[in-house]
Amino acid sequence: MQKDLAIVIPCYNEADRLPVSQFENFLSLQPKVSVFFVNDGSKDKTDGVLFALKNKFPVQIEVDSMAQNGGKANAIYTGFRQLLKHKNFKKVAYLDADLATSLEECLRLSEQVKEKVVLAFGSRILKLDNHIKRKWYRFILGRVVATAISNVLNLSIYDSQCGCKIFEAQTAEKIFDQPFISKWLFDVEIFFRMISLFGRSEIQNHLREIPLRAWVDTPDSRVSPIYFFTLWWDLFKISKKYKS
Repeated sequence: MQKDLAIVIPCYNEADRLPVSQFENFLSLQPKVSVFFVNDGSKDKTDGVLFALKNKFPVQIEVDSMAQNGGKANAIYTGFRQLLKHKNFKKVAYLDADLATSLEECLRLSEQVKEKVVLAFGSRILKLDNHIKRKWYRFILGRVVATAISNVLNLSIYDSQCGCKIFEAQTAEKIFDQPFISKWLFDVEIFFRMISLFGRSEIQNHLREIPLRAWVDTPDSRVSPIYFFTLWWDLFKISKKYKS
């Protein structure tokens, strides 16, 4: 039976912070959704936590344990390549392990992947009717980076780096056909690959940027604020590769 959605969750040292109960509650209510955890060379007891979850939901959960830490981009790439071999899913997504964007939000956004729209992604736009909590300095740094990325892509995207993206499965096979350059700015590469696939004049017909109803900045984010000062080299390398 083909399922509606598979969600890749990259994990690195998540034993003490993985919101296990949220995964349990969601999966018990959504039998047509699967979760594919990629343990990215964790040094704690993440494997034990993930396999305990799998034992409760053996049909809906898969766990892939990597021997060494390769970074978020590689973990997501590996997860997608494994999922897409099976061809059992209409849509595939990735989401951060801390569930700053909830599983319910991911499922809601996935409903927009239909007809011509092959990629939907969340946007942390603060509005009167939503609940977006970000540390002030991360918000400021994020806006600087997001503006630079939008200019490099030459696309009007407010929040390219939000960790919730859902793809139509056949499109995902083409987007995830090769590894990424950057461990953290791989989202930029995804948009460049989308432009290459559909053409700049048509790309807006195939993307949907959707404001999240809720997003909460976790206290122990895996991305250090120091990365702000080094990410520009990654952005330069990405721009050089995809614009050449």
